[in-house]
Amino acid sequence: MKHCGKCKSLMPDDVSRCIRCGFDSKPAPNYVTGPVKKGKIANGLALARQSWRVLMMDKALLVFPLLSGIACFLVLASFAGAALVSGVRIKDPEHVELAHWIVFFLYYFANYFVIVFFNVALVACAMIRFNGGEPTVRDGLNAARERLGLIAAWAFLAATVGVILQMIEERVGFLGKIVIMILGAVWTIATFFVVPVLVMENLGPVEAAKRSAQIVRKAWGESIVSNVGVGLLTFLAILLLVVPCGALTVALALKTGSLAVAIVGAILTVALLVTISLVSSALHSILLSALYLFATGDKVPAGFDPARLRGAFMAK
Repeated sequence: MKHCGKCKSLMPDDVSRCIRCGFDSKPAPNYVTGPVKKGKIANGLALARQSWRVLMMDKALLVFPLLSGIACFLVLASFAGAALVSGVRIKDPEHVELAHWIVFFLYYFANYFVIVFFNVALVACAMIRFNGGEPTVRDGLNAARERLGLIAAWAFLAATVGVILQMIEERVGFLGKIVIMILGAVWTIATFFVVPVLVMENLGPVEAAKRSAQIVRKAWGESIVSNVGVGLLTFLAILLLVVPCGALTVALALKTGSLAVAIVGAILTVALLVTISLVSSALHSILLSALYLFATGDKVPAGFDPARLRGAFMAK
């Protein structure tokens, strides 16, 4: 017997579709790899567009980056107050510095925990969709709650690395700062696939980082270029929507001298920027999930072109 990937009900080993919820765990068919004629940037943009089509099938996935953004703002507000209090009440410079790093570490930990929690929820929903299921917000939140220990452990490791790099950066010269920036970039790239690894493989923080690095070595180039594809689409959306809206608001406000016009225009501009940011975050997680599935099992997720994913993992 095995558990359904969506509702966790018991089902026979030789059955792929759950009788209770209808989730089909049968993997997508394998495809033979082959060359892709277009360049990597074009391929990255194509994968970003395919991620958009998947998002349009599950628009509720935008709830996760929205909740993540709200939670991160609350964390920032809380720790800003805590940092202010610790700086005012502690007079000894050495103790002030110690308190500073303790608060800094706790902030990093809380922030990473919030971000990874909701990213895990989004990736879990993407995996359900890729396997033919119908994900809900509750499915994603349940998946994240089931991995609270792993998420907390990863947040602890990531916060530790972040604080150590920051402490070293503040104590070295110009060349040292460049080295720390490079080390930080290497860490970010090596842990690119940590969230889908947490969702699908339930590994501890160190094992998850190692596993992510293994996948990155296989996907080197395209996993980063594909992310640039999402970033480029985001930049174009901001350039074509947010900038004109902001410019029009300023022009109308100056011409009419109306405070109401300025306020309404500012609200619309900020709303556009927030919406684009939410979509960008969701697209990144969807694309990350698709690349993970293909890199770890040559599975073509539903909604993606196998030729594009084959191009993502051509020999470098």
